[in-house]
Amino acid sequence: MARIRIKRCGPGRPRTRPARVVADKGYSSRKIRAYLRSRGIACTIPERVDQISGRQRRGESLCRLDRTVYRRRNVVERCFNRLKQNKALATRYDKRARHYQAMITLACLRLWLPT
Repeated sequence: MARIRIKRCGPGRPRTRPARVVADKGYSSRKIRAYLRSRGIACTIPERVDQISGRQRRGESLCRLDRTVYRRRNVVERCFNRLKQNKALATRYDKRARHYQAMITLACLRLWLPT
């Protein structure tokens, strides 16, 4: 999360705080939610069943989920699935991060350019 950089349209440093984070139930821990809350970042993360039952047992309010925002998450998931068609990305053969990043760039170019 600390390495996020969002480029600006004009001049200036990139933003390090996104407006919203959308994730699946795997990222629904208290630690992640507290970190996002402390930085003032809105989040759309569904809660796991055990978290919902614990909140109900303690009498706390449930987290509201913006379903229209969460539905747009499938675009990113489909992109990852298309990228994983490249064997080198799916199995992560590259040892160095910059080589892996270069492979991701090449795979994105292959998706973007017409065949």
